[in-house]
Amino acid sequence: MKRLLGEDEIRKKVGRLAGQISRDFAGREVLLVGILKGAFVFMADLARKMTLPVKMDFVRLASYGGGTVSSGKVRFTKDLEISVRGRDVLIVEDIIDTGITLKYLWRRLKSRRPRSLKTVTLLDKPSRRKVPFRADYVGFAIEDHFVVGYGLDCNEKFRNLPGIYVLK
Repeated sequence: MKRLLGEDEIRKKVGRLAGQISRDFAGREVLLVGILKGAFVFMADLARKMTLPVKMDFVRLASYGGGTVSSGKVRFTKDLEISVRGRDVLIVEDIIDTGITLKYLWRRLKSRRPRSLKTVTLLDKPSRRKVPFRADYVGFAIEDHFVVGYGLDCNEKFRNLPGIYVLK
C-alpha cells in the first residue's frame, strides 16, 4: 500500500470543512446523516470540530458487495431513526466514486422534505462519475485509485488505518 493522505493533512482538512459548515449553518442545528460504514470516522471527527449544535443518525447503503468496483445497484439496508422533515440535513460521505449511491440517498432524503439538504465528502473521484453529482463540501479530489483507511475498507479490512492509502 502507498500512503495518499497522512493524518495531519486529513485533520487540517476536516477542521477547515467543519469551520466552513459551522459558518454556513450558524445559529441552526444540523442533522448529520452518516453513510455506514465508511463515513463513521470522518463524521465523528467532523462533528467534534463543528461549533454548532448537531444531531447524528446513520443510514446504511450497499453498492460494492465484496469487491472493489461498484455494482451500480444500491441497496438500502438501514434507514434513519430521526425524521429529516423541516431540518437542516448534512449527508456525510467518505468518498464519492460513481455518484450513484449518493444521488440515490440525496433523492430519497429530499422527498422527505428537509428544510435544507447538503452533502459533504472527504474524498471525491470526479473521473469515475456515472451520474452527475457534486457535493457541497469536498475535502480532497483524488485520482482513480481504490483507497482504504480512515474508515474506508476493502472486505472490512483497513478501516482503522489513520491515513488514507492506495490499495494495489
